[in-house]
Amino acid sequence: MATNHKASILIVEDDPVTSSLLLAYFKKENYHVIATSDGDGMWKALKQHSIDLILLDINLPGKDGFSLLKKLRIKSNISVVLVSSRNEDIDRILGLELGADDYVAKPFNEHELLVRVRNLLRRGQSAIAIQEEHQPTYRFAGWELNQVSRSLTSPKNESVYLTNGEFHLLLTLVEQSGKVLTRDQLMAAVSNREWMPTSRTIDVMVNRLRRKIEKDPKDPALLVTIHGVGYQFLPEQE
Repeated sequence: MATNHKASILIVEDDPVTSSLLLAYFKKENYHVIATSDGDGMWKALKQHSIDLILLDINLPGKDGFSLLKKLRIKSNISVVLVSSRNEDIDRILGLELGADDYVAKPFNEHELLVRVRNLLRRGQSAIAIQEEHQPTYRFAGWELNQVSRSLTSPKNESVYLTNGEFHLLLTLVEQSGKVLTRDQLMAAVSNREWMPTSRTIDVMVNRLRRKIEKDPKDPALLVTIHGVGYQFLPEQE
């Protein structure tokens, strides 16, 4: 991925006023910006350019943003911010369940949107750095999580015991660093033939993990709650 000031952003927005506003604003912030008005233009741009993040409107002509996102997630983990005039919780939750990294309702604050975009690009860079750390060991905030030995080692080089469920839950969150994962997704990740967790079980395991890895379990910086949706792992925050 390119560094933030040279990152490429694709705007998929059919409203010319909003599209022009976003185009001018992010160009002013020294991003490489491409704009298109529909799904066909989005696929064409993705084939022709190296894109780091997509600002995707939901209400588009032809296939809507939800449909495009669902298809995109089959092929790519590129960062996506859904931008919509609809601010209903059901739309926000559906977007996150389909794989959106963030959801912004119109009218939006330009500076807030810029901060969200910068954070997502930084998380993407953090995820790449983790992947390049000679897996199967993941490193974050001084911790080491090893897939083969199923071990967790603290910044003080102390072994921390994890139950099987806790290990799979933490591994899933770390592997999807920066992504918002629903409780249903996490339940699927830690379930097996003998044990089917509930959403309450996930909450309990997250709380146990926080007591093991967070500096302040009551004010978590690594395992963050996304209210009404699920959880998010943020490795760059300590």
